[in-house]
Amino acid sequence: MTSTTEALELIKRGAQEILQIEELKDRLQQARPLRIKAGFDPTAPDLHLGHTVLLNKLRQFQDLGHEVIFLIGDFTGMIGDPTGKNVTRQPMTRDEVIDNARTYEQQIYKILEPEKTLVVFNSSWMNAMNAAALIELAAQHTVARMLERDDFHKRYSTGQPIAIHEFLYPLIQGYDSVQLKADVELGGTDQKFNLLVGRELQKHYGQPPQVVLTMPILEGLDGVQKMSKSLNNYIGIAESPDEIFGKLMSISDEQMWRYLELLSFRPMADIEALKQRVAAGMNPRDVKFSLGAEIVSRFHGPQAGHQAQGRFIARFQHGAMPDAIELVKLASRNGGYPVANLLMDAGLVTSTSEALRMIKQGAVRIDGERLSDRGLRIASGSTHVYQVGKRRYARVVVGDTGTD
Repeated sequence: MTSTTEALELIKRGAQEILQIEELKDRLQQARPLRIKAGFDPTAPDLHLGHTVLLNKLRQFQDLGHEVIFLIGDFTGMIGDPTGKNVTRQPMTRDEVIDNARTYEQQIYKILEPEKTLVVFNSSWMNAMNAAALIELAAQHTVARMLERDDFHKRYSTGQPIAIHEFLYPLIQGYDSVQLKADVELGGTDQKFNLLVGRELQKHYGQPPQVVLTMPILEGLDGVQKMSKSLNNYIGIAESPDEIFGKLMSISDEQMWRYLELLSFRPMADIEALKQRVAAGMNPRDVKFSLGAEIVSRFHGPQAGHQAQGRFIARFQHGAMPDAIELVKLASRNGGYPVANLLMDAGLVTSTSEALRMIKQGAVRIDGERLSDRGLRIASGSTHVYQVGKRRYARVVVGDTGTD
């Protein structure tokens, strides 16, 4: 049986903040399983590795014997989460939300255990709420408190409009916790305000306030911005094994450790041992091989990871590229190195316009993967092999990777 101390160590792995940790300790010592909630608005049809940071933490709670509630925000999804937005989001249609929600249900069981997961839709109680009850809910929070939220405050200060329905989003998210009697709610660091609203509403309705656990936001392949499909810096869990593996091999050596901590199921002691081996001379590429094989196998079956690795090696180490590739070192740039400029500065094209034209034609590859995003920015600390056409290659190091 796992002790409270051991359980806390697992729960704290990768977590940004736990409010309040003493309350969590007390609840872990209770004789009943805790109700662990995380909400996902079905605003896009596919989940990516950024979403799995929360799913992995939910799985850890399952492994500790607790009840996981996967809340699909089909009602709140039609409002649109205003978190981090500088403009009012366009509400989604009911059909769009439902279609996306169906794909979420299919994908989450690649990580969560079906028999230990309760999937709920917040429309099941919100559709039944009448106007009087909604007004009562809205009375539990002031406009001043809402404007304490960083994104609302910035928009208000700069004269950007804030629609009234956007204030309802954190209230409804908090009310979900009341309906579900959540003991713990998980969310990204950008969700902290909404999670704390849940604590306050539970107090109002006479419930013990939920513990809030925030997880870091996973940066995308550019190493700078939040992983997002709209930014084309994502790794989708429904992508092919070769796509997932190739994309993971493209991350920087520094970013590799963050992905291991937040995405891998390996014990932290193993990851620390790998860090020591790399410091002693082990090739970081071999660590990425291990990470790539683990993630691919999680979503495509036990053998898929090693098979994807084999195909990757065959492409890039057994004659798919020239034996001698010129090494080019470029200084880092704030916000990432624009890929068109990188191709020009590496001598692979004569101008950025040629680079953009070649990308549009599908003639540019990064580590063998065809590049389609002409606005891609390459993170500092990364090393990749760039190919333009059939014969132009360069191994480009951006900034200081700490390796030769």
